[in-house]
Amino acid sequence: MRASIFSTRLFFHSSINKIKLKKLQLPHIVVNKQVNLLEFSKLFSPYFQKSPLIRISNIYVDSNGLSALLSVVVIDELHQEFFIQVSASSKKTTIRLLSLTDPEKTNSVKKSLSLVYLQMKKFDSSLVVTKSNLWGHIEPEILS
Repeated sequence: MRASIFSTRLFFHSSINKIKLKKLQLPHIVVNKQVNLLEFSKLFSPYFQKSPLIRISNIYVDSNGLSALLSVVVIDELHQEFFIQVSASSKKTTIRLLSLTDPEKTNSVKKSLSLVYLQMKKFDSSLVVTKSNLWGHIEPEILS
């Protein structure tokens, strides 16, 4: 009986650690200041790339302008439809995958996040990436 309880606890803790690790590995880009998402949405232009297919078509901003969703379709090894979430706080803005849509993290999915950053950088040239796990997908000339 004791071995059974021990193995159940071990499995439970192991599962929690895997979930925490998966959360830490979600692709994201953090910039150094708050982006006005309402203004950004007015200047947003849809993006289309043919091969591999990446289409970022719409932006939806909440009424307070602190959160936005961008609808994305990527067709590379897989056909995936998902949302990119942009969250602005007083000192930073974060670009990440909406966890509810949870696509497979292919190179094209990661590139779609960097493309959103590129549009934001065109909107506000003073943006600087402060944290990311997508450094290899962000064009070097865009970073500065």
